[in-house]
Amino acid sequence: MKTIIAACSQNLSGSRASLHAALRTLLAVPWPSQRDVRAWLQLLAVLQWVLSFLLLGGRRLPCLRRWSVWRHFRDYFPVKVSPSPCLQHTVLPQSPVSPLCAHSPLSLQLVKTHDLSPGHNYIIGSHPHGILCVGAFCNFITGSTGFSELFPGIRPFLTTLAGNFRLPLFREYLMSGGLCPVTRRAIGHLLSNNGTGNAVAIVIGGAAESLSCSPGVTTLILKNRKGFVRMALQHGAFLVPSFSFGENELFRQVVFEEGSWMRAVQQRFQKMMGFAPCVFYGRGLTSVRSRGFLPYARPITTVVGEPVTVPKIEEPSSEVVDLYHGMYVRSLLKLFNDNKTKYGLSEGDELRIV
Repeated sequence: MKTIIAACSQNLSGSRASLHAALRTLLAVPWPSQRDVRAWLQLLAVLQWVLSFLLLGGRRLPCLRRWSVWRHFRDYFPVKVSPSPCLQHTVLPQSPVSPLCAHSPLSLQLVKTHDLSPGHNYIIGSHPHGILCVGAFCNFITGSTGFSELFPGIRPFLTTLAGNFRLPLFREYLMSGGLCPVTRRAIGHLLSNNGTGNAVAIVIGGAAESLSCSPGVTTLILKNRKGFVRMALQHGAFLVPSFSFGENELFRQVVFEEGSWMRAVQQRFQKMMGFAPCVFYGRGLTSVRSRGFLPYARPITTVVGEPVTVPKIEEPSSEVVDLYHGMYVRSLLKLFNDNKTKYGLSEGDELRIV
């Protein structure tokens, strides 16, 4: 009996020692800092959005636009220190009442240059397309960059491929955030049957523009894209240019030359399916040095320009459409040239429109 008791005591002592050793090892492991936790939340926020965009693919719900995950999505992109002097209309969504100086630190940000009156409707041209339209989505769909505070009384919408609305559950998710199909019927409804104060953002270059997206290249497919101008005239909606500086820096793409068989395959697929099969990569989930499909953490600044006043003409002629299209292009070029050196480009960089 004494032998059994001694053996049990020895086993218990050994177990306690092992438990103490395990606890000491656990306590010796450094716990993640608040910075590490924020970084992982930002990664997960971007991951869920990328998966929704790639794999899955209105009735607005303000609670979805205010979803806290979008703040982590916004903060994934690095702090952007804007140059002086102060930008009068740049504000943080956390402090929407008072303007901040341009040298205040911001992450993915939205810059207002002119007021938008709630007494009108607007078509906002969003440039460039990039690979996944990060700037357009974050600024016009989520409330994380303070659109409602910058433009009080304006309800933003963003158009996307009509095919994304064929999946029932995903359709409700898209519509609740303010996404709508890029069709004449849907856009016309927002501009004619939904009162005033509506701003419908359209990524004018579309899928074709994504094929030419690469860092250091600023090429827009806009020269023959005039349908949005015709719709603006038919509904009397003012035209507003916007440009997301840094959008083309988020991914690396294998760009095939015009005339190559791979380029032909991409263009044929785009005409058949409505989107282009880009060959691109970004960073991986575990390391910035690994390759994956998450965007690189580059700063994005979306600047909303001056509205072009548009009359309401139910049947505008081609000459009238060309006139207002030219006015829009000039307004966009002015917006680009006035802001390019503030947000990462050089004075010599030009906006190429094809």
